[in-house]
Amino acid sequence: MSIHKISKNNFEAVKNSNKTILLDFYADWCGPCRMLSPVIDEIAKEREDIIVGKVNVDHEQELAGEFGVFSIPTLVVIKDGQIVNQATGARPKAQILAMLEA
Repeated sequence: MSIHKISKNNFEAVKNSNKTILLDFYADWCGPCRMLSPVIDEIAKEREDIIVGKVNVDHEQELAGEFGVFSIPTLVVIKDGQIVNQATGARPKAQILAMLEA
């Protein structure tokens, strides 16, 4: 599945999906975010059962604020409209996949 660019305008439609959602809060200038990006892309290609979205915190400051994002990269897992897992910092793929199963 492809990666969705998430903004304040389309977040509600994505949030109301019946699929698990993985959000990657990032910035283009962030080194750890750039390291994590290919891993997120790989997960998006491999997992048809989830929605993977990226939120650029420089463009979507209000949305980042709603999630309490103070440091990037931050990963958020949403199931049934509720946050079920959240982690800050670059993580290996296995840890991200484990977050999705929690």
